[in-house]
Amino acid sequence: MDSGRKDMGDKLSDKMTPQGSKSTPDKIGEGIRNVGDKFQRDAVPDSQKSTRQSMMDKASREKSAQSNDSMLDKAKGALGMGK
Repeated sequence: MDSGRKDMGDKLSDKMTPQGSKSTPDKIGEGIRNVGDKFQRDAVPDSQKSTRQSMMDKASREKSAQSNDSMLDKAKGALGMGK
């Protein structure tokens, strides 16, 4: 795993845990970590990442590109606030 990035286990755990069972501080913390992870995903060139991290980031960018949500909707989702 690349330094400062969420590993696959953390990402899966975040997705598997229902939003309703998370506390507000947990949702906010998860949202902040997601924003930081996405920033690093876009700020660091793929050539400077491990092969695994590069592949995960490419898939994440494709998923983000296919989403029709506005930036505000994405931020609300990251904080567990829905649309």
